[in-house]
Amino acid sequence: MPKISHSPKLSQPAIELIAARFRALSEPTRLKLLMALEDGEKNVTELVNLTGATQTNVSRQLSVLTTAGLLARRKSGLSVLYRIADPGIFDLCGHVCKSLQERISQASKIFGAKAT
Repeated sequence: MPKISHSPKLSQPAIELIAARFRALSEPTRLKLLMALEDGEKNVTELVNLTGATQTNVSRQLSVLTTAGLLARRKSGLSVLYRIADPGIFDLCGHVCKSLQERISQASKIFGAKAT
């Protein structure tokens, strides 16, 4: 099983940073926003249309993701464009998805065997 860190012990500030990163990923709209930005930067209106969330909610969740260092923003005329600041986040999401797929597959085998 992989370790959380390669060092034997993490400092309290490091643990808090890791927890903050996971908290930033704990809301479904934030995950939708990350997926919407995977293919390039977009403004709030585009993100509202892609996620189906309200503009207020999108703006709030973009702020959380930006504060967590996952997104970056830049002003372009009257618009603010958001982009992925840490592409490594997709590696993490990929690991989580793979793990979930394996668990679902195992559960399916168990429940499928009992159902027959």
